[in-house]
Amino acid sequence: MKFPKITIYDRYIFKQVTMASLVAVLLFTIVWIAPEMLLNTIKGALSGDYGFKTAILILTCDLPKILNSTFPGGLLLGILFTFDKLSKDSEMTIFRAVGMSFPRIIAPVIVLSFFFTGICFYLGDKATPKAAVKVQAIHGEIRSTQYIYTQKDDKGHPLVSVIVSKSMDKDLQNVIVLDFATGVYQDVHQLSNIYSAKSGHVYDDKWVLENITNYKISNDGIYVDVKHLDKLNVLNGEAAKNAYTLMSNSTMKERDITNKDLKNYVKLLKKENLTEEYNYNLNKYLQRFLKPFICVLLAILGALLGFSKPREQRLIGFTIGIGCIFLYYITLPCFDVMAEKGVLSPYLAASLPLVAFIIAIHQFYKAKDL
Repeated sequence: MKFPKITIYDRYIFKQVTMASLVAVLLFTIVWIAPEMLLNTIKGALSGDYGFKTAILILTCDLPKILNSTFPGGLLLGILFTFDKLSKDSEMTIFRAVGMSFPRIIAPVIVLSFFFTGICFYLGDKATPKAAVKVQAIHGEIRSTQYIYTQKDDKGHPLVSVIVSKSMDKDLQNVIVLDFATGVYQDVHQLSNIYSAKSGHVYDDKWVLENITNYKISNDGIYVDVKHLDKLNVLNGEAAKNAYTLMSNSTMKERDITNKDLKNYVKLLKKENLTEEYNYNLNKYLQRFLKPFICVLLAILGALLGFSKPREQRLIGFTIGIGCIFLYYITLPCFDVMAEKGVLSPYLAASLPLVAFIIAIHQFYKAKDL
């Protein structure tokens, strides 16, 4: 297999587009980071919560999640600026005159876009979750969680419902356990016991509660006995592991989870029949693989918008480009909600933005008559 020969043109375009794109990424990053993150970091430093070096480290840890969003937009504007300049200087006319087709002209741009795609994929999968852990360690934060887990049988009937009022990592506080009876009366699940524990701990294969008050309930729903228990195992084996995974991930943002952990979390949500959470996180998992390739589509779109006549106003292409970026990021939460509520399939919600850009590219290509 022979690879295409790299020419002077390829090196020239690659260098020009790279420099312009990096400048655009820098500008996007400054605008993105300045309003809230920079202000909060400065407030923390001035109030004495941490020193100057720690403040710089916090801003550095915030960069991966920002760059994951600014790289595609910066690439679009960098390519648009470069190709618009080439068009205004009549260099693009010369390239066309010597017989270079549109695909050949944008070949260096496509190569660069794949570099950006790889960077965005790494930022989403590795860099952002690691940075989130680092920031949490700097602040000395321990996630506090409230969660309700219900263990069901094969028919979907509840067996045990564990209500955690507060958890700090694997330490539990103020836990209520509803132990359901086997009988079901008119779709009402009768309780047999209620346990109220002041504390507890999560182990790898079980949940152990301590200092428990047990309320025994009759079939008529009346307390027939109240007694004290020192310890009680409420979840065991796989159920204990699944409950802790669901509880710990319930307060985490999906961007703070690696692809591997997010995939396992999605499988668990499906197994536990948590439909809305499953749809939302499946959509986010699919976006991990589809969103980086938006760099390729934006690169082609930027090149098309950059093709202009010598006297054509430059503002038109830049206005359309910025409008596309704004529309893309502002509609993403809408697709997330539609996927979560089941209005759209997660597969459809994750892929529709890319389909929209492909349609836009096709229309601009026809309009430019290239």
